[in-house]
Amino acid sequence: MPVKKSPAPVKKKSTTKKAPPRKVARAKVVVAKPAVKKPKGRRRPVGPEAVHEIFARFQKANPEPKGELDYVNPFTLLVAVVLSAQATDVGVNKATRALFAIADTPEKMVALGEERIRDYVKTIGLFRTKAKNVFLLSQQLIDHYGSEVPRSRDILETLPGVGRKTANVVMNMAFGEPTIAVDTHLFRVSNRIPLAIGKTPLAIELGLEKIIPAEFKRHAHHWLILHGRYICKARRPECERCLISDICTSSDKTV
Repeated sequence: MPVKKSPAPVKKKSTTKKAPPRKVARAKVVVAKPAVKKPKGRRRPVGPEAVHEIFARFQKANPEPKGELDYVNPFTLLVAVVLSAQATDVGVNKATRALFAIADTPEKMVALGEERIRDYVKTIGLFRTKAKNVFLLSQQLIDHYGSEVPRSRDILETLPGVGRKTANVVMNMAFGEPTIAVDTHLFRVSNRIPLAIGKTPLAIELGLEKIIPAEFKRHAHHWLILHGRYICKARRPECERCLISDICTSSDKTV
């Protein structure tokens, strides 16, 4: 008899649903956009009325401002200013007190000689170069200018160790010329208030010459230097003691 084949087992359909394939999250690539610097609004210098008021207040508080370097005549003033580059007035005065007691003319300075000049000023920074400049400028004054300090800025700037600022100081203090000598204090104060705005001492000097009234120009640089040295300091201006804090528009103000 033929053998009957058993029917193939019926596969039951699974009722369990397959989980959908996982989506692999792709990391988003963030492209950094270049930082766009917003242009800062340029500060404008104070106007003519404010400039007049600023110097009128300085004049009222200190009618005859004086430089802080010790000297006895135009020659010793010239020497003191040459020595004061990158040095304090106090330090220069300590060194020149004994020097000027024995060498207050170009002839006496040359007779002293470079080596002995160096001994007197060795407490001042860059004393070797400065001693050499003092000796050489003294010799040039004897040889070309009758031992007199020239009243011309152009001629002064030809002397060893004498730049525009030094020439301006000598012309102002020795001869009463209304020149403006721009040092680090004055440069900071002018840009900070601002009076004249500039990136170089010459730009500040020329800018101030245009805006400072003639009646104040002779003493202007002294007022600004003293203001920067004792009130409008670099790190923390002492605005609580400032004569012109209500006029100043600096972002560095502390009151």
